[in-house]
Amino acid sequence: MPPLTPASIDDLRHLLSEHLYIADDGLATAIYLALRLRRPLLLEGEAGVGKTEVAKVLATALDADLIRLQCYEGLDVTHAVYEWNYARQLIEIRLAEAAQAGSAEVAARDDTAGDGDAGNHATRVRELFGPDFLIERPLLQALRDGRPRPPVLLIDELDRADEEFEGYLLELLSDFQITIPELGTIRAATPPVVVITSNRTRELHDALKRRCVFAWIDYPSFEKELRIITTRVPGAPALLAEQVTGFVQELRQADLYKVTGVSETLDWVAALVALDRQELDAETIDRTLGIVLKTQEDLQAVRGERIQQMLNRAKAPGARTAGANASAPR
Repeated sequence: MPPLTPASIDDLRHLLSEHLYIADDGLATAIYLALRLRRPLLLEGEAGVGKTEVAKVLATALDADLIRLQCYEGLDVTHAVYEWNYARQLIEIRLAEAAQAGSAEVAARDDTAGDGDAGNHATRVRELFGPDFLIERPLLQALRDGRPRPPVLLIDELDRADEEFEGYLLELLSDFQITIPELGTIRAATPPVVVITSNRTRELHDALKRRCVFAWIDYPSFEKELRIITTRVPGAPALLAEQVTGFVQELRQADLYKVTGVSETLDWVAALVALDRQELDAETIDRTLGIVLKTQEDLQAVRGERIQQMLNRAKAPGARTAGANASAPR
């Protein structure tokens, strides 16, 4: 089992690379410090740049479970932390009522009977809000995991949740504990590795940011994106990988509604490999453009003569030279 905190930043980068994630110096340092200091890691950036993948790769690399909370508007405690098993509680109440009715009937015949059953009934009612009736949601699961290796808790796209829920997280992020009124405070024996992602559709509160190690993940450079492609899609022809990288870089310079992310780049390369393409051509781009562009307006803006113009720039000698240098051993 690998150590929870690698010995150095270089060791961490090597560990991530072994699991096919390419991290630059800034990101690797932020991850290392979050692990070393036992602080939550807050990753912001545009959609599709690899924020969620950090948590997935960390869980695999550290041999830890991944517990994921996908945030959305209206997310509340019952879906994120815990709720009570109302159906089971209702059954327990019915059984207790039946037992009490039986005890009352016996007591009518014998004045000394039924006292113990009445006490048991009161005890059962109190236990309705005990651990046996508690349904754990992701945040509570992460605190009560109980395994030797703490889990990786991914709180994904927190900016989609309401500000009230963000405020609720402060206790968890500060002290790795959650307070449940009926049970009291539950604290993690070993704090989970917490990774929070945000697409920055709204600003997160400063109070939350102060509790985290922060890193911004930007769109990759030509060299880094080419390395990502050759790492994640090793069967891609070298020329095709270079041309796709150059074309995607051109797309990001265009005035489009939705900027192409790394995840779309990888999907596109995988599709082109499945089509047995060795290099890019305008017709293939036109047919497969929907993998990297996700709105009709963007498709219309690029199709036609603009595809060939962008392809010519992607195939320019300078781009190929940069790609060759990026793929050389380091």
